[in-house]
Amino acid sequence: MVERLLYNILFPVFLVFSSPWYINRLIKRGNWKRGFWERFGFYSKTTIESLRGKNVIWIHAVSVGEVNIALQLLKQLQRVLPCMTFVLSTTTTTGREVLHRNATGQMAAIYYPIDLLFSVKRALRIINPKAIIIMEAEIWPNLIWQATDRKIPIFLANARLSERSYKRYRFLRRFFCKVFDCFTLVFAQNQADVSRLCSLGVRPEKIHVVGSLKFDTVQLDAPVPVELGAIMEHVTCNRLVIVGGSTHPGEERILAEIYLSLRKSFPNLFLILVPRHFERAPQVAAELKSLGIKFVLRSTLNPKVMPVLSGLDCLLVDTTGELRHMYKFATVVFVGKTLTSHGGQNPIEPAAVGKPIVFGPNMENFEQIAHAFLAAGAAIQVCNKTELESAIRMLLNDSDKRAEIGLAARNVVIANQGASL
Repeated sequence: MVERLLYNILFPVFLVFSSPWYINRLIKRGNWKRGFWERFGFYSKTTIESLRGKNVIWIHAVSVGEVNIALQLLKQLQRVLPCMTFVLSTTTTTGREVLHRNATGQMAAIYYPIDLLFSVKRALRIINPKAIIIMEAEIWPNLIWQATDRKIPIFLANARLSERSYKRYRFLRRFFCKVFDCFTLVFAQNQADVSRLCSLGVRPEKIHVVGSLKFDTVQLDAPVPVELGAIMEHVTCNRLVIVGGSTHPGEERILAEIYLSLRKSFPNLFLILVPRHFERAPQVAAELKSLGIKFVLRSTLNPKVMPVLSGLDCLLVDTTGELRHMYKFATVVFVGKTLTSHGGQNPIEPAAVGKPIVFGPNMENFEQIAHAFLAAGAAIQVCNKTELESAIRMLLNDSDKRAEIGLAARNVVIANQGASL
């Protein structure tokens, strides 16, 4: 009880001091007013009425990547539990957009409540779930404690703990052991995650290794939307294409400088940059201008408004939800958040369409997945900008090597699908 008391004193204080940064971040991402009060457990009458008297399972996924996994899991649960209603929550505006695009009659999409005691209690009272499923590593003590007090089973699905996250939890091990011990069952991605979870208080008998659900989120032959396909065919026609997917600050400049260097050898080279957070597009645009790179924003294009290709170097993507389709038009793919930031981004989507993948040294959040690709010769890992340029140059020069790595990557995806069944 002492841990709970301290948390509920310190967390609101932290929230007050971090609120300027938090609010600024919400505003930058846009559309922040829609559903804002859901973050405090206040829901629309429509949402409340849709849940009244229903048997509800609540699934929480932090952002777009986890939301896609949750939606795949939802399909399987709806198949075996057709009478249940599902609430899917997320933390980000982009995650909420994806949820609303995929909403069905038996599903409500909401923002996850901030982990204040009154917000969590209100959310639990209104949603009244029969079970809660948390995706990957979203550990919010008040929700977990309050669910446990109400005897609501709480599951951790697709559970993973990177070494970096594990060290943070271990620093407050005494506190987090009492949180992790509350889970009814944990479905882990691999044995490394099992070891870390056990050391943080999850009893071994509660943990089951099922592999990564991320492999099940991709469709191997998903069609490209007609409008996007027309745009991409136009801008990439007869060109070698480098796609920088889910890039983070610093990586766009690195890729742009590599592009300028490689263009001397490959005059038909084209660059597509897809920042992980689309609201960073103005900053990325400024960097491209400073390097003299001619670019066009994705948001300005439609099949009736196409750019003049002469002299165009780059497509800067300032929209969401299209990256997985853009990978189909790539010659080489760089996976972001792996050179200048830590954690990594998902390499499975480009692998599913048979593209050669290159990523940096920082793949902590996809550690086992990265190892699977590297062991199969299905990806190339580099340590710095120089190595990245060399790897891309080699792949641009060797179509057979591109095909070999791309096929191996696709086979890794196929071999690892089925965890959600």
